[in-house]
Amino acid sequence: MPHPVVQELIELLSLERLERDLFRGQSRDIGTKYVFGGQVLGQALSAAQQTVEADRHVHSLHAYFLKAGDVEVPIVYNVERSRDGNSFSVRRVTAIQHGQIIFGLAASFQIPEDGVSHQQPMPIVPPPENVAPPEPYSAEVLAQVPVKLQRWLTRSGPFEFRPVYPRDEIKCPRLPPLQHIWFRLLDRIGDDPVQHSAMLAYASDYHLLGTATYPHGISYLQKNVVMASLDHALWFHRPFRIDDWLLYSCESPSAQGARGLTRGAIYTREGVLVASTMQEGLVRVRSE
Repeated sequence: MPHPVVQELIELLSLERLERDLFRGQSRDIGTKYVFGGQVLGQALSAAQQTVEADRHVHSLHAYFLKAGDVEVPIVYNVERSRDGNSFSVRRVTAIQHGQIIFGLAASFQIPEDGVSHQQPMPIVPPPENVAPPEPYSAEVLAQVPVKLQRWLTRSGPFEFRPVYPRDEIKCPRLPPLQHIWFRLLDRIGDDPVQHSAMLAYASDYHLLGTATYPHGISYLQKNVVMASLDHALWFHRPFRIDDWLLYSCESPSAQGARGLTRGAIYTREGVLVASTMQEGLVRVRSE
């Protein structure tokens, strides 16, 4: 049996099938004010994958976060079978709560094929064994943030994260909009690529938008800073295991209009580029 928090994530992404293309997923309160965006991404992808033939694997998804999700109630996922061609299948998924659409996703699946191949090299960073786990927040620091965020900061989640160059999220020095984070699932799971893909979609929402705050000396922990994901794109390039170390290299090329744009590249420890991400999110700084 996997670690309890890993088993919880497995169950969270294992949806209940209500009808042929209708699914229901439970919500988890992990200390965020609303449903964590990665949960909706992972569940929507899981729903879409259950309507596709087993020999077709996801290669891209594009999603919009339309309304904040309620952590107290389940989410219903309606899958539309947009296309089933000789090589590709496309699915559209809408997530519904309280009778309203809160999220929309389009995902494309492909039969494995051989073809041309190249990739950008992985950044030169220390291996995960040489990167210390982040220090827990002190009681003095926790006292400065709301109770719900305290739960988020002290929660032992299903993934281990090791920032290569950690930033003080309280003092918030101004830094270039770039960060590298080693991460992996806490425990081993089976070999099903569907499960690994859904979990990567879940994990890809961590840290990405925060990169846009680095040059401005602000943090989501500050009471006058409001941040939320607006859209999210993820491309799967090559096979990987979510329970092996992966490097998430994130950068923010632009921020403007109370929005920050970020992009990421995910590598294996051997330097193989396995996925790419992009996200734009709300980064609003209110007057004190």
